[in-house]
Amino acid sequence: MAEKPAKAGSLAAVKGMNDILPPDSAAWEWLEDKVRSLMTRYAYRNIRTPIVEPTPLFVRSLGEVTDIVEKEMYSFEDRLNGEQLTLRPENTAGVVRAVAEHSLLYDGGKRLYYMGPMFRHERPQRGRYRQFHQIGAEALGFGGPDVDAEIILLADALWKELGLQGVRLEINSLGQPEERKQHRAELIAYLEKNASVLDEEAKRRLHSNPLRILDTKNPAMQALVDAAPKLIDFLGEASLAHFNGLRAMLDANGIAYRINPRLVRGMDYYNLSVFEFITDSLGAQGTICAGGRYDYLIEQIGGKPAPAVGWALGVERVLELVKASGAPIPAAAPDAYAIVPDATAMPVVLRSLQTLRAAGVSVQMHASSGEGMGSMKSQFKRADASGARYALVFGGDELAQGAVTVKSLRDGSGAQVQRPLDQVDAWGASLKA
Repeated sequence: MAEKPAKAGSLAAVKGMNDILPPDSAAWEWLEDKVRSLMTRYAYRNIRTPIVEPTPLFVRSLGEVTDIVEKEMYSFEDRLNGEQLTLRPENTAGVVRAVAEHSLLYDGGKRLYYMGPMFRHERPQRGRYRQFHQIGAEALGFGGPDVDAEIILLADALWKELGLQGVRLEINSLGQPEERKQHRAELIAYLEKNASVLDEEAKRRLHSNPLRILDTKNPAMQALVDAAPKLIDFLGEASLAHFNGLRAMLDANGIAYRINPRLVRGMDYYNLSVFEFITDSLGAQGTICAGGRYDYLIEQIGGKPAPAVGWALGVERVLELVKASGAPIPAAAPDAYAIVPDATAMPVVLRSLQTLRAAGVSVQMHASSGEGMGSMKSQFKRADASGARYALVFGGDELAQGAVTVKSLRDGSGAQVQRPLDQVDAWGASLKA
């Protein structure tokens, strides 16, 4: 990801919104391909929602007193009609809005996934940017713990696909609104008795969002938080049954997890199951994927009541973890590089390359600089730098015989063989990696 300083007088990207350039973009494509393949196997279908949404969508879904709404959203007024708009800071609300607007649940539940940029005005740091990217999975219209388990298994399967180690799962239950209300009253009373220990942020949240105080990173408050009333002790029979059902299915699939009673999540819309996948390899900000159940959100933004559960992962952070783990990422290299000593051969060369490309072979053509084709030596250097497995030499002698020389570039042998141009379909597949 390019973050070089711009020359004086030139334009540069907005701070925290970075260009993704080759060859780094190959890792993004690799991850996206892995995700698409995995989502297909789990029967999740792609949804694409607008980057810009009405501001009230996020105020209503996330809650007015969340950090995202209060501090981080990029919001503005449409100059043409005065509408309040926001660059999406997350995508669950947008997916739910689309599901409700288009009545997608009319014929039953839907399993959906998305990939794309999100925007939050926060201090850029390792793996966290003001324009960042998320991949998310949402299962809407399903109320049982079986789908909670399925969507967690989906994320766990992705870590295996990516070759990641040391990613651990933490789970909790937030219960239902009435249970949280009882816990909230007890929690506020407890915190008020210990007000002298609270930092300024906790005091600000004491009556507006006390549950978030339990997620504090302030070392001076850890003992206080550890002794605070636990929400799980306020859960009713149905909520406990849902949580225990999830645990049983994770146990049956050999998924290790830790119950973390302080796991509360940052959005107001969660209920029942919540979870995070965490790593120690990325510093203090260790969460790479998080989610949970949000059974009331669809109704909250104006749709018909329906249960739902989902998660989102940070692409930049996952790629940081892949890089740190040393997991192999295939390089974006062509199968072959076409070396063309004489520009007059281009009509034949292009026809042959088009036939190869139509057969699924990736070919990079050496192009004229406008001052000639360059020497054979320089062309071979470019062929080697491209990462291609083969060089296709369209020399005068070869073309006189209606052939091309195929030279190996990667196995150290330098072996070469001539192939007939009128039989490209027959031998072209042998060039594919």
